[in-house]
Amino acid sequence: MPQGASNLTIGALAQAAGVHVETVRFYQRRGLLPLPKRAYGSIRRYGHDALMRLRFIKSAQRLGFSLDEVAGLLRLEDGDHCDEVREQAEHRLADVRSWLRELRRMEAALQALIRDCRQPHAARRCPLIEALQGDFPVAAVSSKARNRLQEKHNG
Repeated sequence: MPQGASNLTIGALAQAAGVHVETVRFYQRRGLLPLPKRAYGSIRRYGHDALMRLRFIKSAQRLGFSLDEVAGLLRLEDGDHCDEVREQAEHRLADVRSWLRELRRMEAALQALIRDCRQPHAARRCPLIEALQGDFPVAAVSSKARNRLQEKHNG
């Protein structure tokens, strides 16, 4: 780890956690990461706890937890709330399973569209374009699922 574990600048903290400096600042504004006091002149120094908290936040996000949910988990991190944490994880797992079902429907719809495109269509337009302009069963994929997937894709 660069510098001392209790003497990290914001840049070193961000690098050690694998995030950008603006991510650290964003988490501070959201109340997920405490803002340290200015110890040496005007430079804030971060300790090992800040690094561990950043890693916790990123790990929870990779499991699909929203930042609001991460904030809730952080309030329960004292270790005495295992049942509550497990319950939140069970809800997250149910969401993931729902997303997987939606993804499978999207996969099936795309496969059907691609299969239609492989058929001869000399007298008509591309079947995929026609389907997307109409009301092809892509509508079977809920707009909520598409929005979630788009949010995940966009960061």
